[in-house]
Amino acid sequence: MNTTLAKTLHWEKLPDTLDLNDLVKSASRVIVPLGPINTFAARNPWSGLEGQPFEKMVRWLKDTCDVDIYPNDSLFQSALERGEIHQVFLEKGIQHWLNSQSLELPSEVAEGFCRAALLQNQPYSNTLEAPELKSIARKLNRFTSQMIEKHSVKTYSQRLEQLGRVNAAHELNRHMIKWCKLFLDKSQAVWSMPHREKGFYHAWRKLVQHDPALSRNVRKQLSELPVEADAAIMEVLLRLEIPFSEFQDYFEAHFLALPGWGGMMLWRSQQSAEETSLLFDYLAVRILMEWALVQPCLPFPEKRNHKVNLEPLIAAWAEWGNLPINGWLQLSSTEIKARLALAYRFDKILRNRLLLEAWEKTFEEQLKTMITSQQSASAEENVKPALAQFVFCIDVRSEPFRRKLEKAGDFETLGTAGFFGLPIETCELGSNHTHNSLPVMFKPQYKVNEFSPDVESFQQRHQVVNTLGYTFKTMKNNMVSSMALPEISGPWLSLQTLARSFMPRSAGRTLSKLLDTWLHKPSTELSLDYTQKSETDLPIGFSVKEKVHFVRQALKMMGLTDQFAPLVVICGHGSHSTNNPYRSALDCGACGGASSGFNARVLAALCNLPDVRKSLETDGIIIPKDTVFAAAEHITTLDELRWLYVPELSVEAKEVFKRIQAELPKVSEKASAERISQLPNLGTHLKNPKAEAQRLSEDWSEVRPEWGLARNAAFIIGERRLTQDCNLRGRVFLNNYNWKKDKNGAILANIISGPATVTQWINLQYYASTVAPHYYGSGNKITQTVTAGLGVMQGNASDLLSGLPWQSVMKSDEDAYHEPLRLLVVIQAPRGYVKRMLDHDHAFHQKVKNGWIRLASIDPEGRWESWS
Repeated sequence: MNTTLAKTLHWEKLPDTLDLNDLVKSASRVIVPLGPINTFAARNPWSGLEGQPFEKMVRWLKDTCDVDIYPNDSLFQSALERGEIHQVFLEKGIQHWLNSQSLELPSEVAEGFCRAALLQNQPYSNTLEAPELKSIARKLNRFTSQMIEKHSVKTYSQRLEQLGRVNAAHELNRHMIKWCKLFLDKSQAVWSMPHREKGFYHAWRKLVQHDPALSRNVRKQLSELPVEADAAIMEVLLRLEIPFSEFQDYFEAHFLALPGWGGMMLWRSQQSAEETSLLFDYLAVRILMEWALVQPCLPFPEKRNHKVNLEPLIAAWAEWGNLPINGWLQLSSTEIKARLALAYRFDKILRNRLLLEAWEKTFEEQLKTMITSQQSASAEENVKPALAQFVFCIDVRSEPFRRKLEKAGDFETLGTAGFFGLPIETCELGSNHTHNSLPVMFKPQYKVNEFSPDVESFQQRHQVVNTLGYTFKTMKNNMVSSMALPEISGPWLSLQTLARSFMPRSAGRTLSKLLDTWLHKPSTELSLDYTQKSETDLPIGFSVKEKVHFVRQALKMMGLTDQFAPLVVICGHGSHSTNNPYRSALDCGACGGASSGFNARVLAALCNLPDVRKSLETDGIIIPKDTVFAAAEHITTLDELRWLYVPELSVEAKEVFKRIQAELPKVSEKASAERISQLPNLGTHLKNPKAEAQRLSEDWSEVRPEWGLARNAAFIIGERRLTQDCNLRGRVFLNNYNWKKDKNGAILANIISGPATVTQWINLQYYASTVAPHYYGSGNKITQTVTAGLGVMQGNASDLLSGLPWQSVMKSDEDAYHEPLRLLVVIQAPRGYVKRMLDHDHAFHQKVKNGWIRLASIDPEGRWESWS
């Protein structure tokens, strides 16, 4: 970098080599990769920020992009009214915080102020209008020397809007949304963006010179910028006179301005070697566009720190501390300083922190009471051999179904991660596309295909269906054929519309049956044996050694290494809904937004292989000859268990299978009755809950086919006996774990690094969509627009929305259904096991320490210990 540039920007300690790519990569930690909505997978929106305490990031986000990520007053007030925040925890929180402060105030005065501020929490706008307030504030102004408000770095367009001069930030976002949609679209636009193959920056630079939405002068300035993105950024940073020390902060502010579109660019940049520079290009375009738009307003006034406004602090004491405004003049200097310091420090963010922590502690106490009271009773019961064992995903929606199934007979259920430890890419029969069927933080290592000897006729029929769909879409988008399309398709689509609207359940089932009858999918097999490399260079199938490894790993992870029942059913899960952009958000979170039924079938088939079973015997895992593994899929919108793979059964397994078939309809009915009653506007005394569940799944006007994982709050890692007699109300992820079979702690470490991470991501996505729906959610489903085949927007010019819709977390416009609590992880193991895990897993320990996740444990004697 040249000396003139360094001197101009006043960089005192300029590095010898300045790598903008490294700065951009570091700045991108404030956003997360956002994949297409058709493979929606839960993402923790703050995964890059977990190295800092939660409260610190709350304050930083508030300062940087004016986003509150603590629950609002309405959510806290509702929780207080429902008795979900116990005052004893509020009192402990106040006392603990006050003990950490050095305030020269009587304890009863300080505690009284804090208590009133937390419990009343009412705005003091009337007090702020008192005529004497300003006069008193001026007289006390000399006491603010230690109270300086510091402001974070913002983009230049945001600073302009703060100054009230132009609507620059809104205008910049509008242009960026337009260019992002044009470049990223691969399915909806009739004409593709020219020069796309050269990259985002080059395509934009070619076209922006002809953008009629920009003035001639702006277009000319942009056309004169360097051809390469990095050189253009450096030139504009020079002209904006941004110090090197603020580069990363400035980049972060730009990423946070549109985290959805930035997240999509980040995701795309990670998917292929051809687009690695995409995020850098995106940032370059933003910065260049900002410079061109704000240049007429340069230079800006110097940024300065501002003293704290004392009026709200004085008003707070009048409202919550029983101190009249004029009473300040009778106080000593020491007490004035102490009272102002207390009101300043005990601000809105701190109050919300204490309320949230008390809410979380109350939930933990209730869960602790429920589990420990049932634990002693369960421990005394004799454990009967199970007729069948069902392995479910840890998903919270499995808990009510498992509870009903266990009561239906001598059935045992277990919980494990829904991808069952199989790092696979899947390709179903008739599909031209593959899917990564594992958590998004991992990459597939193998590919498994579904195939059939009788595939030719099925593929022909499948191709007809695909061709009809493609032709209809092409005609709809073509200028000439779209005029004739209504006449051609009108009668059929009109009938379908009427049927779908007035008889959704019958119409949906009839259409599905007709399609299935026409396609007539033959019986299929899986490519489990290693054959060759696929086009993506992934091995197809597994070697014998790999088969044994994945079966051994899966059985140990679910704690099923002995006492096998005659029939073991591996249960994946998926959802079914119609006209729902977020349908993949209701599928298995551990399978990258897809059903985990395919993984269940692969594992069950591997477990039935004689050579695999023989090899497992050397590890002490002896599967009886008469034990058979089958695969099924739990359809969460219908509360049904559908069989996917039932091999030839042993005599004993046949009898068990018949028993299961007889009980499943009753289990399904009971599970539907419990689940449907929680949906709004349906009531608790439906005549036919099963029919209502079917209607919700087929009704194309239904905005809430099911609740999904709303109200998730805890992840229990322990034996099923620990919770078997508890009604956990579908709020808890359940992962089987027996510490006695995990001497070196490897199984616990794998659960924490895998399933615990996935559940935390799910938890924080629901949390974020509830507390900041306008920023981290996706708004009302009714007004969403699916754009560019990628995701949804509100209207035609919003950010690409990354979170869950309003209907996934709210009962109504006023009442929340999801309770935004940070995930509580409960481990059933001796204290030493938990400490060893924390010592070895720095990332998880950091999450606990910084308040992103909470941790508790239950030792062999049943003692509960809180680690956070």
